[in-house]
Amino acid sequence: MSRFDMTTIGEAMLRLSVPTGVRLETARQLDVYPAGAEANVAAALARLTRPCGWVSSLPDSALGRVVTNELRQAGVDVTAVHWSATGRIGTYFIEFAVPPRPTQVVYDRANSCFTHLRPELVDWEYLLDTRLLHLTGITPPLSPGCLEIVQAALQRARQRGTAVSFDVNYRQRLWPPETAAATLLPLMQRVELLFCSRRDAATLFGCQGTPEEVAAQLAAKTAARHIVLTLAEEGVLGWDGQQYRRESALPVQIIDRIGAGDALAAGVIHGWLDGNFAAGLRYGVTLAALALSQHGDMLITNQAELAALSQQSGSQMIR
Repeated sequence: MSRFDMTTIGEAMLRLSVPTGVRLETARQLDVYPAGAEANVAAALARLTRPCGWVSSLPDSALGRVVTNELRQAGVDVTAVHWSATGRIGTYFIEFAVPPRPTQVVYDRANSCFTHLRPELVDWEYLLDTRLLHLTGITPPLSPGCLEIVQAALQRARQRGTAVSFDVNYRQRLWPPETAAATLLPLMQRVELLFCSRRDAATLFGCQGTPEEVAAQLAAKTAARHIVLTLAEEGVLGWDGQQYRRESALPVQIIDRIGAGDALAAGVIHGWLDGNFAAGLRYGVTLAALALSQHGDMLITNQAELAALSQQSGSQMIR
């Protein structure tokens, strides 16, 4: 039996944000939240009582401990984090806005401890002692070593027979679409769960048409066993190799958009771990709505809340 239901590896940063209506250039105080796509997924699943482990590299300082303290509080195991005596933690700044101004994100993440992590520093036995390994497309462009780690993780997972989920999570400020597509497509082959937004599917892989047609094209390009195509305010479309299933987004008053996609991934994984992909899609849109209604990247919820709210989602099977 595996030690964990899900493990993941990725960078954590500190998010520094100003309230809506405040400009960064005149800000006098900033709200601080730990952040990171992989950590967000692990935190959400751990709050649903799933045993989860997270691997990363952090500076051995108060700033590094901000991250691990938050993850421990959520219930995530952080014993395999590599602590660095030198280096820094990445940060990003958010200026929330309402129309006509878009919300702005400014990254300051170059040369973080995680970008200097090497495959030989990863506790592979820990990372692969799991039912599911979760990876994202954010990690490969951070450094050559980060790309090597993702490649090694996939190779070792396949050798061990460990299922893999992969979230494309394209970040245009990290690399151009042509480079991203050429690098990510080989990494996405034959994964158990593939998460991709309709926009990323078009931008990176040229997938066009209805959501069902886009999902079919992604399946043909990757041979992924399950496709999860996110459709923004329309919800999500899932493909399990036999049928499509749509889940509508829940009505929500948006407070903070950051982290909703990670919450959706956590919900789908939660259902998949129970052997119920359809329920996972319903959990995904529910957790995404919850994330949109809360401040910070890491979702705070519990099993009872998920069970109650997921009954409000509108599922539709498309044969």
